[in-house]
Formats: sequence, C-alpha cells, structure tokens
Amino acid sequence: MSAPARVLVVDDSPTMRGLITAVLSSDPEVSVIGQAGDALEAREAIKRLNPDVVTLDIEMPNMNGLDFLEKIMTLRPMPVIMVSTMTHRGAEATLAALEIGAFDCVGKPGPGEPRPFGDLAEKVKAAARTQRQFSQPAAAVTPPPSVADFRVGRKIVAIGSSTGGVEALIAVLQKFPANCPPTVITQHMPPTFTKSFAERLNRLCAPVVQEATDGARLEIGKIYLAPGGERHLQVSGGSAPCCRLVDRAPVNGHRPSVDVLFDSVAELAGRNAVGVILTGMGRDGAAGLLKMRHAGARTLGQNEKTCVVYGMPRVAHELGAVEQQLPLTAIGEEILKLTAARKEGTE
Repeated sequence: MSAPARVLVVDDSPTMRGLITAVLSSDPEVSVIGQAGDALEAREAIKRLNPDVVTLDIEMPNMNGLDFLEKIMTLRPMPVIMVSTMTHRGAEATLAALEIGAFDCVGKPGPGEPRPFGDLAEKVKAAARTQRQFSQPAAAVTPPPSVADFRVGRKIVAIGSSTGGVEALIAVLQKFPANCPPTVITQHMPPTFTKSFAERLNRLCAPVVQEATDGARLEIGKIYLAPGGERHLQVSGGSAPCCRLVDRAPVNGHRPSVDVLFDSVAELAGRNAVGVILTGMGRDGAAGLLKMRHAGARTLGQNEKTCVVYGMPRVAHELGAVEQQLPLTAIGEEILKLTAARKEGTE
C-alpha cells in the first residue's frame, strides 16, 4: 500500500478547517498533517511540513487565496485544491484559480448538506498522484483562423472533460474561429460554476459560448456548455439538432455525464461528428466515445503527458475509443481539420 496523501488544510474558519479535516481523515489513504488559518501561517506550514497537497480557501484575511496561489505556483509549485463558496463571486474566483494552475475545486457545503465535501478525498488522492509539472509555463496562444480562412462543414463536435478541464477547454476553444462547427461540451463542475465558466469562455474565445438551454438550436459559431446540477445534456432533433436537458439519475457518478452526451451525439450524428475526451478523473465518457467511434465519428483523446489527470482519456484509449491521441496544443487544430468543408462541397 502506498503512503497516504499528506494534506495541509488552509481556511480562516476553524469550523471549516475542522470539517475538511474530519472528511479527509475518514479516508485511510489521506493524512491531514497540518492546518493554517491564513496565508502567512500556510507559508510557514508548507516550508515546515512539505505537504503533497494543499486545500486552500479563496477568501481569507491578510492575503486572499488567489494571491497566495500565484505565489505557490511561482515559488513552490504543488497541487492545490480550491475551496470556494457556491456563489457567482466564488465561481469567478475559482475559475481564475484554475487558470492560474489549481488542480481542482470543491464548493463549500450549504446548510443541511448530506455529504459535505463528498469527493474531496478522491480529488486529494488524485492530486497527490499526479505527475503534472506545475511549474511548466503556459504555451503561447496562437490566433484562431479567420472566418474567411475556415469553411465549416456539417459536423457536430462533442467534448468531455473533468479535472483540469478549465485550462484544457480554454486551450482548445481559443483555436476555434468565429464560424466554428456547432460544439457541445460536458465539463464536470459544481452547479453554480458553469454559467460563470461559459461567460468566461465567451470573453476569451472567438465563437459565442453559452450555457446550454433546453431546446437551443445547434448553430455554426456557437458552443454550448452543459449546466451543472440536476440534468444531463443531450442532442436530438434529426435535421434540426438542438440541445436537450434531461432528468436522469447520475451516470458514472456525474450529472451531467459525458457518456450521456456522447451517446446522444452518436445516435443523432453518426459519422457527422467529432468526439473529444480531455483530462479528467474516472471513466466518464469512455464508453460513449467508443459508441461514437462505432457509429463512424472521428475521435480524439488528450495524451498522458499533457493531462492534469490521465483518467478519462486513458480508459477511452484502452477501450479502443480513441482514434488519435494528441497533445493538448494540437487538439483544437485537429478538430478544425476534421470539421472543415471539403473543397468540392461540404461533408
């Protein structure tokens, strides 16, 4: 048995520190080696204890979590899981933290939450196992092709991602021109975060990015992000495809689930689709991507070296669902190659 993941818990609330410590200590593969109430205490504790993982509150006295995270990533890069309030302000800050380099995020529980921090221990263990180079500088963003340079075909693009997906999706979608193929995305994310993430992507990318709504028509130049929470995103509609938000039990422990999205794209579009599976814990999306490939779709997977967590892409690759494994920097351009209209017409 490998050594337990060693965690430092940083939060200005003694109650929250105690709750996080209790949740993590219930897992024998996690060891809470210290607590800190602010960034100054945390800095000394990191030097003294050398934890494998830090859980970090965003709103703290003396120095907020975002500023402290930037210092960690500059001076002593290591896996950090952000703990945030489930508010619009908290979502915006958390998304900024994920772009800076935080491993993942969890929401602070509300009153009467039955399983507070339910998957935090799994995220901590995944963070401790990761071989990601946190000090690795971000690649320069190349401008997307112009509308005039890209002739879109008739394909639909479906993308699934989880841990590490914020950075990965930004890297992929910033390669898309304003007239990109209709694109549907399921990213595992707390309910209140997806609207803020869609707004952030819309500011950063050339196409229109929006949180998917039930009945929204799939259109060229638009990207639809599954809302977190109570429903799954599917596509349907035959010759006039649209988004559908459906009430179903969680699949692979997730709602929305990547498998549910990919299954619907396989049935609706068949060979007129491209499926992409990016970084993430677990296996959600692997079976659905295999179904897409069997239906004639082109399928891509992020390679191990560039994944924050090589979980979902690994399972998909082992199942034979992935036609090509590519580094993150190449995926956006490959999607455009596969969805561009042929010279003699569209496909």
